[in-house]
Amino acid sequence: MWREFWAIYGKRVAGAASGLFFGFLYLFVGFWDMLFVGLLVSIGYWIGKQKELNNGPIFPWQRLWYALLERFRPFR
Repeated sequence: MWREFWAIYGKRVAGAASGLFFGFLYLFVGFWDMLFVGLLVSIGYWIGKQKELNNGPIFPWQRLWYALLERFRPFR
């Protein structure tokens, strides 16, 4: 049962666990803000889910780079 669960949702769980780890690290190092911890867990879950679904890169750096080049091209 656990192997099947891990095979299906493994990357989501790993992403949420890493977000939770960094959230606890934030709690113990600085002041605690539960909204920030929830944000970290949500971001970790989202990244894990995107990696699991293989939707391509999380951040389309090449597309952003070309958009910036087009926008700030000095001589048009």
